[in-house]
Amino acid sequence: MIRSVEVTQGAEAENGFKGFGLSEETLGAIEKKGYTQPTEIQRLVLPVALKTDKDIIAQAQTGTGKTAAFAIPLLERIDFRADKSVKALIVTPTRELALQIYEEIKSLKGNRRIKVATVYGGQSMERQLKDLERGVDIVVGTPGRLLDHINRKTLDLSNVKYLVLDEADRMLDMGFLDDVLEIIKQTPASKRTFLFSATMPKEIVNIAKKFMREYEHISTVKEELTTENAEQLYFEVEESDKLPLLCRIIDMNPDFYGIVFCQTKAEVDEISKKLSDLGYNADGLHGDYSQSQRERVLDKFRKKQLNILVTTDVAARGIDIEGLTHVINYSVPRDPEYYVHRIGRTGRAGKKGFAITFVTRSDYYHFTRVKRFARAKIVKDKIPMVEDILSRQLEGILSTIRKESHVSNELFREVAQKLIEEMGPTEAVEMLLHTLLKERVDVSRYGNVKAKDFSKQSQNSSTVRLFVALGSSKGLDKKRLVEYIAEKTGVEPKDINNVRIFETYSFIDVNEADAEVIMKVLNKNVGKSGRSAKSSKPLVQRAREKKTN
Repeated sequence: MIRSVEVTQGAEAENGFKGFGLSEETLGAIEKKGYTQPTEIQRLVLPVALKTDKDIIAQAQTGTGKTAAFAIPLLERIDFRADKSVKALIVTPTRELALQIYEEIKSLKGNRRIKVATVYGGQSMERQLKDLERGVDIVVGTPGRLLDHINRKTLDLSNVKYLVLDEADRMLDMGFLDDVLEIIKQTPASKRTFLFSATMPKEIVNIAKKFMREYEHISTVKEELTTENAEQLYFEVEESDKLPLLCRIIDMNPDFYGIVFCQTKAEVDEISKKLSDLGYNADGLHGDYSQSQRERVLDKFRKKQLNILVTTDVAARGIDIEGLTHVINYSVPRDPEYYVHRIGRTGRAGKKGFAITFVTRSDYYHFTRVKRFARAKIVKDKIPMVEDILSRQLEGILSTIRKESHVSNELFREVAQKLIEEMGPTEAVEMLLHTLLKERVDVSRYGNVKAKDFSKQSQNSSTVRLFVALGSSKGLDKKRLVEYIAEKTGVEPKDINNVRIFETYSFIDVNEADAEVIMKVLNKNVGKSGRSAKSSKPLVQRAREKKTN
């Protein structure tokens, strides 16, 4: 049985989350996270998941709250006290998504003694084995590593009550279909299955027909990809120039009122503090903030006591602020759909807005994916010059003076007359403007930002041979190595070619831009891949010119 449900944006559950009959433990956790009203997909999925035993196919995009839509029913309906067996398995395409789901479940479970483990390539196998041996209730993992554990007999799925396939279409695109099918076969036929996918290609439909029981097909109306009134711009800069560039953009727009999106909590803390130290009315917001802290920051931002909010994608969910002039992508989102959700916050209600993205060399690959996904014209902009910023600030000062021209004060008049007598009218006004400008603008914060052109470097790049210090002794074959690199770096599997696997090392061919990304990301994570963190040798480096045959 299939029931397709189409909804439009803006629909809300009348009683919020309380209307679903959730436990006090879950309601408390939801309140602590700052969720007040269910999203569209939550409003549609939760009643079916909580009050029936049907399987579910849900079409929803990233950033719509779908993780909570399947996590809440797992926490509410599974008897976690029964034994130490795995009761719920969540399969997702990437390490990043696995970690996001893990964090969401941890925050929603409250004080319940529920054990959750992540299983993905690049994480220590020894740590995963210890977690699984101790017994876990929910496993969140990527297809390749899950199948490794199944084949090793270290992951028993015979007692799984719930199977969640998250972002099924992305797993299909990344070549995981066979792995996913094999994983499904290892689970009981009696389990419930929740399949989430933004699109429904025939392969996904076939999975539903073959492996799912009676199910309902729930879908939300796909939102517009971009906003017509948001002018989309980008700058190509070095990492060290991002903060000075942000200062230039803020000061170039005296009425700046915007959100700055960062990739991590640590980056939010760092950038918000630096902006505050430079004299800007800025504050940060991320998942580690308590509900009272969150409300305090948002209240100040709504009242424009702050004009700059630095945050992560997760912390920004549910924030609805009118009148934003700017959205700044300080970090390029790894998931292109996050870009859409970010920029949709400006250029509303017929007002013009600006969506600006900072692109570094290592971000360029991800940015090309964003451009393809958004199908919008994102224009490369020129770095604001110091002279232009000063001119714009002077315009703001003059505008303020004109608005106050009706105000008369005898003391001011006497001082003005004295200055004119001492310096002359032109010199007096010049001195006052200079003093006002110094109070508003500190040119030392602008640095010496230089524009870059990473697109030319990418277009002109030749194939690079990389040496990877991982081989078959780590349980890798060609497919597993490509999956590992793709999960960790975001480089498309199809762009990793000529893979050669040896016992303790491997070789791959990629383009110059992808080589830079792979070396930067994987060498930064040496120690998390099973190699010694104290090793002086990088995990990945350029191969010598002579290739191994």
